[in-house]
Amino acid sequence: MSWGTELWDQFDNLEKHTQWGIDFVEKYTKFVKERSEIELNYARQIRNLSKKYQPKKKEEDDNKYTWCRAFHSTLNELNDYAGQHELIAENMTSQIIAELTRYAQEIKTERKAHFHDGRKAQQQVEASWKQLESCKRKFERDCKEADRAQQYFEKLDADINVTKADVEKARQQAQMRHQMASDSKNEYSSCLQKFNQEQNEHYYTIIPNIFQKIQAMEEKRIERMGESLKTFAEVDRQILPIIGKCLDGITQVAESIEPKNDSSQVIESYKSGFEPPGDVEFEDYGQAMKRTVSETSLTNSRSDSKADRSSKGKSKTLWPFIKKNKPPPDPPSPSAVTPDPCPTPQTPKQSKEPLSHRFNDLMTSKPKMHCLRSSTSSTCDFSHLPPEQRRKKLQAKIDDINKDIQKEMDQRDALTKMKEVYVKNPQMGDPNSVDPRLAEIAHNIEKLQAEAQKFEGWLAEVEGRMPVKSDPPKRTSVLYETQNSTPPTNNNCAQDRESPDGSYTEEPSSEVQSKVQPETAESGDEFDDADEEMLPTIGTCKALYQFEGANEGTISVVEGELLYVIEEDKGDGWTRIRRNEEEEGYVPTSYVEVFLDSNAKGAITYI
Repeated sequence: MSWGTELWDQFDNLEKHTQWGIDFVEKYTKFVKERSEIELNYARQIRNLSKKYQPKKKEEDDNKYTWCRAFHSTLNELNDYAGQHELIAENMTSQIIAELTRYAQEIKTERKAHFHDGRKAQQQVEASWKQLESCKRKFERDCKEADRAQQYFEKLDADINVTKADVEKARQQAQMRHQMASDSKNEYSSCLQKFNQEQNEHYYTIIPNIFQKIQAMEEKRIERMGESLKTFAEVDRQILPIIGKCLDGITQVAESIEPKNDSSQVIESYKSGFEPPGDVEFEDYGQAMKRTVSETSLTNSRSDSKADRSSKGKSKTLWPFIKKNKPPPDPPSPSAVTPDPCPTPQTPKQSKEPLSHRFNDLMTSKPKMHCLRSSTSSTCDFSHLPPEQRRKKLQAKIDDINKDIQKEMDQRDALTKMKEVYVKNPQMGDPNSVDPRLAEIAHNIEKLQAEAQKFEGWLAEVEGRMPVKSDPPKRTSVLYETQNSTPPTNNNCAQDRESPDGSYTEEPSSEVQSKVQPETAESGDEFDDADEEMLPTIGTCKALYQFEGANEGTISVVEGELLYVIEEDKGDGWTRIRRNEEEEGYVPTSYVEVFLDSNAKGAITYI
């Protein structure tokens, strides 16, 4: 079916139809553009979501769990998934939007040319028709004039009163009119023949050819629309395999989750290295109390009511990982004493708390590290961590340093070889230009090795103080032990008290601090008096651990060292000792094993 033969009289409708087709192309182009923007926005939101839930630097340790690694892999796959949607938008823009925009401009120009030719042909036909009408009206007018001239001549010829000259004039006038009518007739006939020829050519040749071109243009537009729709689907289909791989990757990492392994990793992550508390020994309160009071003890100055309160069980026993434990206050000093670089575990005190409560607290409480060391130092040697965790952190740090050392050594070897090449072939470079870099690398290696030795020393210290599994240690009350006059020993001491770098206490509450402040001030006054008059010795002690004694009012001791006791622990966790006539100071009570003289007042043995 041809538009030229079937739609020869539908020029205006065809013009409207083809314009609607071009508008449809532009409408479809706009649709694809909006779809592309949706894909871009979706991809952007997916990327932002993936970035939002990416592990932070402080969460990098979570990668040791398989379910955390699976989630992080899912985020990475989701990022690739977003990239495929960006690819959809890019392909739609380049393969559909750009092509259809260019084609719409081409088809507009072509359509304009075709309909311009059609209008021009119509104008020619209309001009021929107007000329034919003009010739026809002229022929009609001339014929009427010729008839009137003939009638006038015949009238004059029949009238006897008219002169012969007037009759002859009328006759000539009639002949002239008949000649003009004959010429108009011939002209009209010629115009009619010409119009019919042009009209026939217009409707059977020119218009069919123009409409045929418009029809071909329209069919090409429709075909192009089909190709665009197919491309629209192919763009999505092309990325389906990659999206499938992303989803398969998510499935694989989900299947790689190992619950047993993760639950075992929890043990590795939080294992402290401590041993469970031992059995609590029976405390016989039926025996008579034989405690005496030392002259240097604060019990003399305390009122009876305070002693009563102590006997009623207000003091608390120091149990591992129990939130009710309170750290000792700062040691008494004539001036403000800076925090001790290591924690000072207290000596267990008598408690009448039910055993079931202690067990519940032991199971539900959360261990806390109360280290008086500066945050920078404790973070550097990981002393704020339990022994087992500290050992792992130190080992990991040593491994990282060794990797850095190996990297520097590889660079040194490469530069050394380069220098050798320069020495053999001076034209390739100056051997001396490598020396500054070699010196810098040597300095870096020396620095890293020193740092590695420092961490290895800390690691050796931790491994040397790690508790060895043996018989469970037994908890004994200080009062009960004193009543039975049992000489103190060093058995299981390392198990009952962790080393300074691994000891645990709880954060001090405001209530305990308020109670300790007056006692601390009183102790400070006594310390001032001690500077003026030398105190007598009341016993001896043996250092269980090394203590730096870097703060004012303290004294450093070495593990195993024997010293003199000149002032017992007054409940604040510090014992005053003397090495010689010139060296004396405070040490944490838990760092020493005290042997008080039997004839001294208030003789108490601390373990």
